[in-house]
Amino acid sequence: MFYKPDCLHFLGHIPCKPHKQHGYHCTDCPAYTPIEKRILIIKLGAIGDVIRTTPLVTRYKKMYPGAKFTWITLSPDILPKNEIHEILKLNTETVLYVQNTDWDIAINLDKEKEAGALLKTVNATEKLGFILKNGAIQPVNGLADHKFHTGLFDDVSKSNTKNYCTEIFELCGMQYDGEPYLLDNHANDGYTWELSHNTPILGFNTGCGDRWTTRLWSIEKWVELAQKAMEAGYQVLLLGGKQEHERNLQIQAASGAMYLGHFPLPQFINLIDQCNLVVTQVTMGMHLTLGLQKKIVLINNIFNPHEFDLFGNGRIIEPPKPCKCYYRGTCVDGISCMETLESASVMQAVQEVMAS
Repeated sequence: MFYKPDCLHFLGHIPCKPHKQHGYHCTDCPAYTPIEKRILIIKLGAIGDVIRTTPLVTRYKKMYPGAKFTWITLSPDILPKNEIHEILKLNTETVLYVQNTDWDIAINLDKEKEAGALLKTVNATEKLGFILKNGAIQPVNGLADHKFHTGLFDDVSKSNTKNYCTEIFELCGMQYDGEPYLLDNHANDGYTWELSHNTPILGFNTGCGDRWTTRLWSIEKWVELAQKAMEAGYQVLLLGGKQEHERNLQIQAASGAMYLGHFPLPQFINLIDQCNLVVTQVTMGMHLTLGLQKKIVLINNIFNPHEFDLFGNGRIIEPPKPCKCYYRGTCVDGISCMETLESASVMQAVQEVMAS
């Protein structure tokens, strides 16, 4: 029987959607869409970094409407299945598949050796990003030099004025035009919340993970901010994962802010989507907020603020005491600069962004 393996809908091991829905056969199928480009994206890393890489898909779809996208990641649940044809977790089966497929474009945006090794071993007409050479990660070509150098030298990183998306688009030989993140808000998953939307809801994402603890703002400061926000007429909803549970319980008890608990990732995304604005540090919660196109007040101290594109929906606020701990996990002064950031300053930023 005749079949078309070059069709965007073709699966091979099971019937395609046009056949299941309409009974079409390949011979005269009106849904036949020849694959224009096979594009492989290797972005393993942290969930936030995976989210902020998704604008590449939007641009490539515009350039090649018939492109087929395959994405390899350690966080497959965060990627929108309606936008990316194949979302694969890094494992032996995935490696066997991608090493035995011909790709038009293969992109690796991670500097981990396993990611660079995978890019080296795939067969692709065009390779972009970072590859393993002589046992070390290096740029594939000159397009990746800027992004590579900012990761090697602090002085180069500090002087950088390009945001992450601008860097990865240039790495792929393109100009970034503000394409948004792709993120499913899980509105159709049936989640219900005991929340009133009669007054604006401010989400306070109170943690920062355990790698860069120099970002952490004290419980006392969050309590002060929550009290100020509620006095101004806002609802305050505490956000976080399992790691922030005890912290959020303490903030709730001291301030009276709402705390509904911690949830699996899809449900957590939908909870953030209930907020009008989120106050957060540079965490996964920040990327989720931006992906949902919510207003944001971003608290930053140890990173280059130029790295973050808030898409015109917020502002960055930093401690008045200059931070000496650039990309450090422990404070060199012993007393964190974050203690000099007053809740009144953050509250002012919240009100300005809400009024914009």
